[in-house]
Amino acid sequence: MGRFAFLLHPVSMADFHRKFPLLRRVPDRLVEAGFRMVPPFVASQIRGIVSPTGATADGVFVVLPWTPRLLLETPWPVTLRRLEQAGRLAQTQGAQILGLGAYTKIAGDRGVSLNERLRIPVTTGNSFTAATAVEGALLGAERMGHRRAELTVAIVGASGAIGGACARVLAGDVGRLLLVGRNAEGVAPLAEELRAGGAEARTDLRGAVAEAQVVLCVSSATEEILSADDFRPGTVVCDVARPRNVSAALGSRRDDVLVIDGGVISVPGTDADFGLNFGFPPRTAEACIAETIILALAGRWESFTLGKDITAERVREIAALGRKHGLTVSGFRRFERALTDADVDAIRDRAERNRRSA
Repeated sequence: MGRFAFLLHPVSMADFHRKFPLLRRVPDRLVEAGFRMVPPFVASQIRGIVSPTGATADGVFVVLPWTPRLLLETPWPVTLRRLEQAGRLAQTQGAQILGLGAYTKIAGDRGVSLNERLRIPVTTGNSFTAATAVEGALLGAERMGHRRAELTVAIVGASGAIGGACARVLAGDVGRLLLVGRNAEGVAPLAEELRAGGAEARTDLRGAVAEAQVVLCVSSATEEILSADDFRPGTVVCDVARPRNVSAALGSRRDDVLVIDGGVISVPGTDADFGLNFGFPPRTAEACIAETIILALAGRWESFTLGKDITAERVREIAALGRKHGLTVSGFRRFERALTDADVDAIRDRAERNRRSA
């Protein structure tokens, strides 16, 4: 049996409010200041994960109660010491590998320094996140009637690790790749690397999104950056970012856009139990958690994904391992609600009607 640990943190104040309702009355900054003093702790035991191969894995969730704002605003040496404290706690729990969640990998150098300070390997989960984001987006495009070779795909946050990995996987497989970043310096090198695969650098967020049939949202922005009015009918929007890049109003105001939650993965084992409600249905998890589970099931005690530059080969390797061990994309979900085939068909039909009447 493999044993792993995964490091969580609250991605918004709503996470605190869900756990501690009385904190709604307290100013956010005071809540953050109080929890900043709380050391990392074990939140739950993870049990019952069983691969179709017969391999098993269990683990623990370790929580660092810092918001994205705290993780980004705190000086890196201080943050690194807290991450190291969390990693050492994972080691005392018998973990053989540590996965990093959300902003614990965005802050600093995406796991590189932490990996050097621990006895166990560290992985960010970004390879499997990229693999499943691409898979989900292309499945959505197919359901909406788009032809892959003719697709224009916009990657919002292309200068980041996940965005770059998605771009490398998609290059040459779709018609155009619009690599969207806040500044040209951030996305120009990747666009040049992938120019033969139809990539171009863009800094006009809304202009690029308006041209695309598929939008992959992987920006590390701490608040929503896209609204319901930014997309044309029939667009497939795969939002992998947490906090989300797209407004929740998109789900209610646009019935002609297919919005899907990226990186929701079914975990094998009829008795799989995370022991913690982190906002996902039973026996499902985010792709970054799933990468850590895959490595534990495979007995791959290695830092599979570290740093910013992730190759397409690495992404395809972890995707193949995921299929082998039964970790698959958990259908389409839209703002935490499962979409049926009838739901998707209705969105496609409305998009077609709206395109004809435009």
